[in-house]
Amino acid sequence: MDLQIKNKNALITGGSRGLGKAAALHLAQEGVNVSICGRSSEDLASTAKEIENCGVSAYTFICDVSDLDALAQMHNSAVEAMGSIDILVNNVGGAKSREGLEGTSVDDFKGTFDLNVFSAFELMKLVTPEMKNKQWGRIVNIASIWGKEYGGNISYMTTKAALIAATKSAARELAKNGITINSVAPGSILHAGNNWEKMITENSEEFVQDFIAQNLPMGKFGWPEAVGNLIAYLCSDGAGLITGSCVGIDGGQSYSL
Repeated sequence: MDLQIKNKNALITGGSRGLGKAAALHLAQEGVNVSICGRSSEDLASTAKEIENCGVSAYTFICDVSDLDALAQMHNSAVEAMGSIDILVNNVGGAKSREGLEGTSVDDFKGTFDLNVFSAFELMKLVTPEMKNKQWGRIVNIASIWGKEYGGNISYMTTKAALIAATKSAARELAKNGITINSVAPGSILHAGNNWEKMITENSEEFVQDFIAQNLPMGKFGWPEAVGNLIAYLCSDGAGLITGSCVGIDGGQSYSL
């Protein structure tokens, strides 16, 4: 399927593995040049080779997006390397604390906001002026089903809900400028090195199977390629009427409508 985004330029945070890598490869397969940032030069180099194998250009940047002061420099480097950014995927996410109310410090709560919300907010502000000039742009923010309903720890759940809300507000503000902004809410997606893989390796087979039976209607974990495919579609001209939405991709896992 031709998504009509060939020769566009994309910037993806956390693009060297997992959902970010899946998004990078699906966009590259559509002819999009891709810049990815991450913290491991090894992972970045490996993923860049896969992107280039799709016949497009790949650029890599070492960046911890929770360091908000580093974002402008990373953005400027990406623009210098590839030209203006047409597509932004804010993929990086996590939690500075996995505790509940009493065990989470204010600093860790703020740190999770830096990671999940303020980094996306800052990058949206950096890329939208040129998108407005072109009257075309696509932004996809990776949220979670736990930003829509109960699940996860207090800082993760709160910040993902905030990201969904910020996406909606920004989308309405910029809709007239040809820019669509959406969030994606994955369920339990399994990939190398993530928390679900750790859960599987650290627990008994019986525990894991019971978790799957109780929580995953399809009888298995989700996979990154499905999320990457959805992200690529939301960046297409065909998805031009979709903006301000939070699109669930969870195999029926969530309880919300």
